[in-house]
Amino acid sequence: MSNFPALLSRATCRFLTCLSAAGLLCTGVAAHAQSRASLDAALRAEVALVFDLEQGAPVFEKNSTELRPIASITKLMTALVVIESGLPMDEVLTISSEDIDRMRHSRSRLAVGTRLTRGEMLHLALMSSENRAANALGRHYPGGLPAFVRAMNDKARALGMRHSRFVEPTGLSSDNVATSHDLVKLLRATDRHPLIREYATDDTEVFSLGRGRHLTYNNTNRLVKRNDWDIRVSKTGFINEAGQCLVMLTRIDDRDLAIVLLNADARSARVGDATRLRQLVEAGNRTLALAASGS
Repeated sequence: MSNFPALLSRATCRFLTCLSAAGLLCTGVAAHAQSRASLDAALRAEVALVFDLEQGAPVFEKNSTELRPIASITKLMTALVVIESGLPMDEVLTISSEDIDRMRHSRSRLAVGTRLTRGEMLHLALMSSENRAANALGRHYPGGLPAFVRAMNDKARALGMRHSRFVEPTGLSSDNVATSHDLVKLLRATDRHPLIREYATDDTEVFSLGRGRHLTYNNTNRLVKRNDWDIRVSKTGFINEAGQCLVMLTRIDDRDLAIVLLNADARSARVGDATRLRQLVEAGNRTLALAASGS
């Protein structure tokens, strides 16, 4: 009986510690929920999704089931079809008048007659969202553009992208549509191909166009240049109907995540939104770690 008070004291301490940790967790969860609500209002993208690839579950979502135009995010599917076709990357392709954008009259530095390898065209399409390069990739597919578009939609079905539809390889058409959850499936598929990862996250490259002419191209996602981001796959997009778009596979606090942002109202907004979502993930991880430590 002489040890009873000491035993009771230790039991009481353990109980109070658990109670404190539980209270901390509840407080942290409540604060985290409040931050999520304020984030929802602060995001300038109309559609947002953060998806934990290991858990197979969303961390944050906003209008994530809506079907939206995806602009140049399309080029990830273009790249997937090209890579998986097995066509030689060193084959030289030529930009023709058929590759000129007559829909939106977007500009290109690739003049008609420019000759680049398939690999270089793919690099430009992924890194700098070059529309003529993307169209040339589809046009040089066996069976031409109609067969290429069929292959895009066949691949979408094979990946379980049930709501997606593609009508051309550049993303200039607003009829190229998907949900954010479909785009997570596309990101997963592209992540399996090292060449897509390399080209999509390359920050700058100089291309030789012949006759001593060289052009420097940069990545359309400025986050790939930053050392504080670990990005495996990236693609931006914009047309009026889609707004500013950004998709990424990235690692934050030892978690592999997909981030999808559609229809932001400015180019800077998609970067700001990505940063806000990253902060949400980091804050959530800190809350759970603090509660687990009981401190």
